[in-house]
Amino acid sequence: MRKSVVAIVGRPNVGKSTIFNRLVGDRISIVEDIPGVTRDRIYSKAEWLNNEFNLIDTGGIESGDEPLLVQMREQAEIAIDEADVIIFLVDGKSGITAADEEVAKLLFKSNKPVVLGVNKMDNPEMRETIYEYYSLGFGEPFPVSGAHGLGLGDLLDKVVSYFPEQQEPEEDDETIYFSLIGRPNVGKSSLVNAMLNEERVIVSDIAGTTRDAVDTRFSREGQDYVITDTAGMRKRGKVYETTEKYSVLRALKAIERSDVVLILIDAETGIMEQDKKIAGIAHQEGRAIVIVVNKWDTVESNEKAMREFEEQIRVHFQFLEYAPIVFLSAKTKKRLHTLLPVINMASENHVKRIPTNLLNDVIMDALAINPTPTYKGRRLKVLYSTQVAVKPPSFVVFVNDPELMHFSYERFLENQIREAFDFTGTPIKIFVRKRQ
Repeated sequence: MRKSVVAIVGRPNVGKSTIFNRLVGDRISIVEDIPGVTRDRIYSKAEWLNNEFNLIDTGGIESGDEPLLVQMREQAEIAIDEADVIIFLVDGKSGITAADEEVAKLLFKSNKPVVLGVNKMDNPEMRETIYEYYSLGFGEPFPVSGAHGLGLGDLLDKVVSYFPEQQEPEEDDETIYFSLIGRPNVGKSSLVNAMLNEERVIVSDIAGTTRDAVDTRFSREGQDYVITDTAGMRKRGKVYETTEKYSVLRALKAIERSDVVLILIDAETGIMEQDKKIAGIAHQEGRAIVIVVNKWDTVESNEKAMREFEEQIRVHFQFLEYAPIVFLSAKTKKRLHTLLPVINMASENHVKRIPTNLLNDVIMDALAINPTPTYKGRRLKVLYSTQVAVKPPSFVVFVNDPELMHFSYERFLENQIREAFDFTGTPIKIFVRKRQ
């Protein structure tokens, strides 16, 4: 189910990052009293009144021709374009400035719901000045204090009131939803067309041809699928998002709706840092993952080259040891027939359930192979294990004291579970709990 997107926008140094950190409950954004510290968009998840949403912190919008200011403005405009609701933050101590009015003009053009927050209203006596902010034209201003967390509840009440009503998707356990994620111009649209045997999606050598996520249903050998092609880059007026600033948020939207995520890598250009960032999002979201190396027809595509490329992937994507790798060419359809069986396998493993008795047998065997470690004279005791969820498969391990569970031993248990039950293609989660 797609989450709503909220962007925090305003001129530099009004406290956007402080508010962002308050709302997500962590110090993700750097907070300094220096204008322009947050240069790029920063994404995280937040929740209010059972409403989960994606939150964007932006660099301040400020006029000027300096390269940094231009980049900050472009990034903020992209965030506005992505957002469903915008929090317009101003500084209650300095009052309305010309820069605030410039931001207001930009927001009026967006035609998006805007909630006005007046920050740094720590002193109750300052609340009397709140009325002057009505002149910005966004209705009721909400006095808040990012430093002390005051007034954020009222602000968020207004924000979530603009969210669309969430409709529960129809239950369809048989359909496999998968999306194609990757840098611009790695061949996502070409692969969609190759799998569908038709020109369903526009294909161009110009990066960014696909502007929005496109869903397409199809069937093969009695199995129903929904494939989502995601946008690479977006043109908005004269604002171009560069390859390195590929919209992570657009990938998030597709990942949230997927059972399986295909991470596309260009065989010509090789592995880039942005590939790892995109793959990291899918991994954190707990989706099944298949790594697809596209344009394999453009390189020396022999078995040796394939092994060498696979070794590179394993080095750069150590957190995706479980992900199978498929080499193919969307253009020539070479090895295309190998993809769907791997997607089916990853989807099946993503919903796999292990009987409790079999799981505990494997855990006991693991304890016999590698006894639990001791810490400060105390030994970890693993008492009982059970599977508690799927998508991804999640297990609870009950122990005498969770603090005695070293991450290396937890990793050992995960490897033993994988070896016994084959969870190729899907992450698995292990939660360590103290038995009551």
